[in-house]
Amino acid sequence: MDVSYDGTDFSGWARQPSRRTVQGLLEEALHRQPPGAAVPKSVVVAGRTDAGVHATGQVVHVDVVPLSESSGRIPVSAQGIPDLTRMTGRWNRLLPGDVRVLGARVAAPGFDARFSAIRRHYRYRVSDAPWGVDPLRRNDTLAWNRPLSTDAMNAAAAELLGLHDFAAYCKQRDTGTTIRELQRLEWARVDEHLLEVRVSADAFCHSMVRSLVGVLLLVGDGRRSDGWPAKVLESGIRDSAVAPAHGLTLLGVDYPPDDELAARAEQTRNVRTSL
Repeated sequence: MDVSYDGTDFSGWARQPSRRTVQGLLEEALHRQPPGAAVPKSVVVAGRTDAGVHATGQVVHVDVVPLSESSGRIPVSAQGIPDLTRMTGRWNRLLPGDVRVLGARVAAPGFDARFSAIRRHYRYRVSDAPWGVDPLRRNDTLAWNRPLSTDAMNAAAAELLGLHDFAAYCKQRDTGTTIRELQRLEWARVDEHLLEVRVSADAFCHSMVRSLVGVLLLVGDGRRSDGWPAKVLESGIRDSAVAPAHGLTLLGVDYPPDDELAARAEQTRNVRTSL
């Protein structure tokens, strides 16, 4: 399933008791299926987003029990799969306006939305206008009250590309690894006062993109030198400069060819412990 959402009024992706989450609402819609199309377990997502983070290209998979016969007005194939175009319309009628299912299809054997992914793409938007942010963009763009230099930020960003231990740019957790391959970190001024940074990696640890952006913004407005972010990376000590969540959007997720999905999932599950 391809999913898009405005993260403003969500407590992040992951289901939480008594909290409004994207996963919670999506699973509620999925469980309201025709009889016999039960969803036996929770959905699996390509990238768990924090509270306030948006997505235009989130990817989700779910294992379902095939239907034995047609139910209501939705036709079912010989394999027990309901018309997914019709089902997409049904789910969107059940979901609130700030989350949409853009499309659904039967996954290839071995597909895992999280572990089969080879790359994730994010965008972060910043306004350096002296008057702040366009009111229509206030929910997805950060207001920065100092002029920013894309040249300085890109010079600093170039030193962070490649395979590194990004412990200094990740919120620490007891499990998992902070070794990641950062493949793209590129700033561009897309309008007079509007900047975007595009970030791509094989995977991201918790708060990694926001930490990268927060540190680079201090370079962009001249408060830090363009060599400082690389020194932070080398130190392994997390800096407090973390950009707010609302400027961040998950744009998309890349997967290998169908015949490589299972192998990629197995490779990803083997936690990387060294460079």
